[in-house]
Amino acid sequence: MFRRSRRAVPQARRFVRAVIAGRVPDDRLDDILLCTSELATNALQHTPAGRMFSVRVVAAGGALRVELHDAGDGTPQVREVAEDDDRGRGLLLVAVLADDWGISRRDGPGKSVWAAFRLAAAGGQ
Repeated sequence: MFRRSRRAVPQARRFVRAVIAGRVPDDRLDDILLCTSELATNALQHTPAGRMFSVRVVAAGGALRVELHDAGDGTPQVREVAEDDDRGRGLLLVAVLADDWGISRRDGPGKSVWAAFRLAAAGGQ
């Protein structure tokens, strides 16, 4: 669980790095960590004050899935942004770098936003 603070984004990234260290091909590591940062930033922005968000990492069948669970309302969407916009590209990056991504309902308030990465094809395993 991560508190709603700016420090939560690098903490979430460090958590994911620790969980997947040595388990994913080097060519996927940066993509996974960048997507984690983007999803954590969104969770931070949409988690109500006083609430926390959580990160879950699931590896199965040659794939890895990073999930960010928050109590915020709304449905994240890839947005079109102008060249001079300094924000709003997070889910676009996730959509480009991850092999799949989406939003899932969860028990209780909020949602889970996730990014999935195929590892077997990328690592030749």
